[in-house]
Amino acid sequence: MDPIATARYGLTAASHHFEASATRIANLRSDAGPETPGVDLGAEVVNMVQAKHAFSANLTVIRFAQDMWDSLLKLQTGK
Repeated sequence: MDPIATARYGLTAASHHFEASATRIANLRSDAGPETPGVDLGAEVVNMVQAKHAFSANLTVIRFAQDMWDSLLKLQTGK
């Protein structure tokens, strides 16, 4: 199992979720008012925050995996 590939997939998924929510918010018509059908502004903001945290968590996994590889390389080379 490759943690970097899995985290990279998670980064992509989080980016897509964030982008989709941002697009739905951007497409709200300002003259339609808060009753615009099909778009819940509060839910979209929550989705964006969740996507931000998912992105951050996956980035942490990549950094941790890189640190592990670096430590392993140091052990093998004796430096």
